[in-house]
Amino acid sequence: MEADDFTLVHEDDHLLVLDKPAGLLCVPGRGEDKQDCLSARVQRRWPDALVVHRLDMATSGLVLMARGAEMQRRLSEAFAGRQVWKRYEAIVDGIADSRHWQTIDAPLMADWPRRPLQKIDPEGKPSLTRWRTLETWPQQDASHLLLEPHTGRSHQLRVHLASIGHTILGDALYGDARVQARAARLLLHATVLQLRHPATGQAMRFERPAPFGREDVRGCP
Repeated sequence: MEADDFTLVHEDDHLLVLDKPAGLLCVPGRGEDKQDCLSARVQRRWPDALVVHRLDMATSGLVLMARGAEMQRRLSEAFAGRQVWKRYEAIVDGIADSRHWQTIDAPLMADWPRRPLQKIDPEGKPSLTRWRTLETWPQQDASHLLLEPHTGRSHQLRVHLASIGHTILGDALYGDARVQARAARLLLHATVLQLRHPATGQAMRFERPAPFGREDVRGCP
């Protein structure tokens, strides 16, 4: 179901699951030109909807919102306790050919002189990402990856992949001009959310396929 340029994936009395398009903020930013966002659009229809977590503006995919303060508290605790399982897909620069799960264990912190950028630093917060390859496309020097963040740091997937030499195509923050030019958008999508319902305890799993593929990779480097 389409509503206000987002897709409603699930609705009940306690929570909403939405598929956010790339290029839309999750919450309002600074300035009058950054007030349009997913939460504002959703609250026009569901006034009790409250933010629980966020995706970067450039990232598309599944976002969970609580209905009411009590559900927001319960869901926030589930995220903090790592009881919400998330999976992403990305198309990255270069050939990352690993069919077995690999781990990136690199602490992250704000790169204060270049905010909002993040950086890997031994003094940063522990940050862990698992990844494996779905497909490689040698003629395009690109790879389609499956990603599982075990922590939820800002820009975690983007920084971690850039750190191993496989920057996400279209990344305007962590990619050079060549990488940015290889896609019309950041090729990163939140594909899976899995959790227990905050009111009933029922196991729930939501999936949305990535809205991009090999055809969205622009030429060879």
